[in-house]
Amino acid sequence: MKRWNIILGITLFTFTYGLVTIPGHPKAGSMAAVTLLMAYWWFTEAVHFAIAALLPVILFPILGIESSKNTASEYMDSVIFLFIGGFMFAFALQKWNLHQRLALLLLSKIGNNLSNALLGILLACFCLSMWISNTATVLLLLPAVLTIIQWLEKNVTLNEEDLKKLPSAFLIGLSYASTIGGMATLVGTPTNMIFLREFSKSFPNQSMNFFDWFLFCFPISFVLFVILYGLLRISFLPKRNVQFSRSLFLQEKQNLGKWKKEEKIIISLFIFTVLLWFTRGDLDFGGYYWKGWGNLLFIKDWVNDSTIVMATSMVLFFIPDSQKQGTILSWEDVKELPIDIILLFGGGFALAKGFESSGLSYWIATQIHFFAQMPLWLFLIGLCLIITIISEFASNVACIQLMLPIIIAIQNQNELPPLILTLPATLAASLGFMLPVATAPNTIVYGTNQIPIHNLFKIGFIMDLAGVLIISLWMYLRL
Repeated sequence: MKRWNIILGITLFTFTYGLVTIPGHPKAGSMAAVTLLMAYWWFTEAVHFAIAALLPVILFPILGIESSKNTASEYMDSVIFLFIGGFMFAFALQKWNLHQRLALLLLSKIGNNLSNALLGILLACFCLSMWISNTATVLLLLPAVLTIIQWLEKNVTLNEEDLKKLPSAFLIGLSYASTIGGMATLVGTPTNMIFLREFSKSFPNQSMNFFDWFLFCFPISFVLFVILYGLLRISFLPKRNVQFSRSLFLQEKQNLGKWKKEEKIIISLFIFTVLLWFTRGDLDFGGYYWKGWGNLLFIKDWVNDSTIVMATSMVLFFIPDSQKQGTILSWEDVKELPIDIILLFGGGFALAKGFESSGLSYWIATQIHFFAQMPLWLFLIGLCLIITIISEFASNVACIQLMLPIIIAIQNQNELPPLILTLPATLAASLGFMLPVATAPNTIVYGTNQIPIHNLFKIGFIMDLAGVLIISLWMYLRL
């Protein structure tokens, strides 16, 4: 099938390039051909997504869409370094087991029954995924969650039906909570960073910093988190209140020993990074106005969130560890940096550049005549629903990279506020809950072979629907 999909993709590209002509935009047809080829190969996984992401480097100069220099520069955008810095912190957390300490600290405080244990896991995952990638969060917490499930199955008195449901509650919760938490901050998931880059480029006079995003998106994320907890509790946990001892969490926490020097430094730098993110831009609290440190240093247009996380994460490479055998973080620790995701970022940015320079995005926007007659709230729901469906079958990163240039052109054509379509579309791209292939966290937890697919589909369908409605209505009322 992969071989046939490669051939079909090339055939689709050839026919589009040869037959599609767009009046007034001579390069738009070529851009449409490249877009269809990349989209088809991404969605069918005919080739590795990083290989498909490199197509603009070859095809843009050959087809006259954009120069090699301008195309290649898109693959090292500043947003990519925001992603790299976040992964450096993730590697440090994993190396020194800080993620386990933080999770056990939370569970040992509230995990005295099944409902509270589930809430503790969801909270740990939700909070952690705000700052590091959703995939990294699930990978870091999965061993601890599987251990908890095994302990509960052995030590808690449950009937056979309840025992079968237990893994679904904790593992589906682990996956979905990481996705929901990633929506709350700019660095939580790659789609948010793609939005930041495209928004800053398309609307240079508009402000969108870390704190602005948090104010817009955290309420949506929190409501979805509450809905998730309620769904999992009703669907998979016993009706009666099952009590148990917190000794497992306390014992595991004791086994980790006292806080090591490395852990204290990592958590301190992590908190410092978050504070710098929140206070870089101006903050208006109504009666109190905070002038961001970026303005105070007269470097507002030079320093961004990527600068901050790269600076703080790089410090870890220079601080000796307690054994004096190396540093807290070394190059060996970060060799697993996902270059394929970095290339996917770059390919998406190059694609967006091609949409703009070829005029394809503008032309598509001018063709949507029905938009002016449709109520805005209804259009928002339809847009979020379409993007959610696409993200169930394709990478949410690829989905939003393909859609954002078109959405921005629609906004400009209809003179809409800059955030009214772009922000809900970006959030909707994270709503792939139903299928195992929809997101990497779904794939990881489904790979444990402890979740029946109908459970994933049932909870995922409700979460998708709730997400579409909440995002659409919140953005309509908020903006």
